[in-house]
Amino acid sequence: MYITLQPNFSDFSMNNTLTEHERKLFELFSRAIYDNPFTPQRRQTDCKISGLKETSPNDIILDRVINEAAEQVANLRNTGRIALASYTLETDRQLARNLFLFHVFHRYSGSLDKHIMEQSANKTSLVPMQEANDALQLLDSYGFSPADALHYFALFFQMRRAYFFIHHGLIGCSPSIQELRAQLWNNIFTHDINRYAHGLWQRMEDFSTLLLGETGTGKSLAAAAIGRSGFIPFSSKTSTFYENFTTAFVSRNLSQFSSQLIESELFGHNKGAFTGALYAHKGIFAVCSPYGAIFLDEIGDADIPIQIKLLRVLQDRTFSPVGSQDEQRFSGRVIAATNRPLDEMRKQGTFRNDFYFRLSSDRIHIPPLRRRIEEDPRELKLLLDVLVRKITGYEDAELSIRIQKVIEQEMGRNYPWLGNVRELEQCIRQILLNNRCSSASTYKNTNLQGQQLHQTIEAGTYNVTELTAYYCNMLYRKHGTYQAVARVTGLDRRTVKKYLDISEESGDQ
Repeated sequence: MYITLQPNFSDFSMNNTLTEHERKLFELFSRAIYDNPFTPQRRQTDCKISGLKETSPNDIILDRVINEAAEQVANLRNTGRIALASYTLETDRQLARNLFLFHVFHRYSGSLDKHIMEQSANKTSLVPMQEANDALQLLDSYGFSPADALHYFALFFQMRRAYFFIHHGLIGCSPSIQELRAQLWNNIFTHDINRYAHGLWQRMEDFSTLLLGETGTGKSLAAAAIGRSGFIPFSSKTSTFYENFTTAFVSRNLSQFSSQLIESELFGHNKGAFTGALYAHKGIFAVCSPYGAIFLDEIGDADIPIQIKLLRVLQDRTFSPVGSQDEQRFSGRVIAATNRPLDEMRKQGTFRNDFYFRLSSDRIHIPPLRRRIEEDPRELKLLLDVLVRKITGYEDAELSIRIQKVIEQEMGRNYPWLGNVRELEQCIRQILLNNRCSSASTYKNTNLQGQQLHQTIEAGTYNVTELTAYYCNMLYRKHGTYQAVARVTGLDRRTVKKYLDISEESGDQ
């Protein structure tokens, strides 16, 4: 438990004010603490504070800004203007308050980052953070109430977690990936973090998220960045946060479960609820922390009855286990993802409109790898460095360069990467094993098939059934499963199998 240090009011006047120069400078610090750190606006603000050009290295700019904040806080202390209650004008009090928040946040950001790493390595228990008491005492010395000090310290930890998981989870330098990082930050804190800090932080369960994008683009990484960055209160008694953020994020891929099992996996079941239910089972909505989030991957695979039950959770925040009438409450966030064409599915009636609109408080599109590389060719090298380190366990710049040369020689600079980052990762493994990538030959064969298909269409010799069968066959050769073909075409699995049988009978195999 931290000790409250009441400032000595005899050391300063009770009618303090800021100078005009301080007001202008503190307004910049206020803007800096509220700006989205993944936007150009934040960098521009930092440059105004530091007096450095935008071409300067990020670390140098930020260090200059942090040092400037520390100097301004020291000046307020030396001139007897350190306590918030001493300011006559409310605007001056707010500006000083924001300067103090900026200063304390960056003073303890290293400690918070260290705690993220320590807690990430310990998933079974809560790790104490002793440095927290010093931060709370410092906020107290500026005139923050104990409740406000605890609240802002928890917010600091949330901001550091969000930055950590977004920055390290979504790698890239292309404009589309930079925009994605900014979108994820807004999804967590809204576009106005000041309003979020003053009330919205406890209402985020109402904001569900739908992640859209092709297979392999990184939707699960984006979901994890959101799910592990929720607001978690801090306890000064135990010097721990109330929840372990590593277990607060729960993920399920709906395509892995049959329609009979998916309801039990989501909502749980009572003993004897159905044949084989020998014991009670808690679903993920029951075990998810109120400070956490549930990620429902492949939401497009959920049938209508499941969509209706999920809609109830989103609207009423309640659910009932299979075989039970008892209502339970869910207080976390819901994140869903799919690569299926939901607009087409809504037209066909296989995806409910009310569920779609309630699910998508925020719709975030994850960019495909080919677009990222087109926007900035450096993207490929950057991803290769990260993936090579992930696969081999160590950094090897020379190996990354050699792999990139193999890719460009075998696949060309305009390879479309239909499997996106997941395909790139597998390509690296293939090159490490065989010094070649099998995707290159598959791509060439697919191109040849595409030319043949185009010639046949031009000749006008295929009817719709034959054309669809040919297309399904091409996709099946590329992806290897009925499910993958179904996702690309928007057909169900049985229809895909029917067209593949037609293709086989016609000799296209």
